[in-house]
Amino acid sequence: MRVRDEDKVKLVKQKALESIVKEGFEGFSMNKLAKICGISVATLYIYYKDKDDLIITIAKEEGNKMADTLIRNFDPSMSFEEGMRTQWKNRYTYILENPLANSFFEQLRTSTYQARFLEDFMKKFKAVISEFMHGVVARGEMNPMPLEVFWSVAYAPFYSLVRFDKEGQSIGGKPFKMTDEVLWQTFDLVIKGLKN
Repeated sequence: MRVRDEDKVKLVKQKALESIVKEGFEGFSMNKLAKICGISVATLYIYYKDKDDLIITIAKEEGNKMADTLIRNFDPSMSFEEGMRTQWKNRYTYILENPLANSFFEQLRTSTYQARFLEDFMKKFKAVISEFMHGVVARGEMNPMPLEVFWSVAYAPFYSLVRFDKEGQSIGGKPFKMTDEVLWQTFDLVIKGLKN
């Protein structure tokens, strides 16, 4: 039996991410990946059972990395504004440091892989955020509301700015580049809208 080569595993994951982001899940195949990596298809199957196993493995590993970043310097006992500021900062840091993985997650969100990815990702992240949100509501800093309403107000503006920045333009094709001023101006408006 051949020994697992960790350098090859890293190469495979990197090239798989690049390929999926460029060609989508439909255009991605183990044969193409092997060719891009300069290895045999048989080598891929030493590391992964099949294409789905590879994609889910990458999603789980990158998801853990993202979850670790999102809860970095985050304490569930923080005030609402301080906790949300930390969340926005951590999310933006993750996106800046991992643009390829972020694009991968955008594709994952609209795929059949999403449910399998979220079950692991949410375990790590959900407990911390749930404790934070329960504390915020218990302290009267925010009224209780459905998760979907909260998410739409709290994070949709952030992700819209990120998308505008990635595309280099905003609505109507106007050039756009994210700045700290724009980010935190938007944040202040979001907090104002959510606070009691």
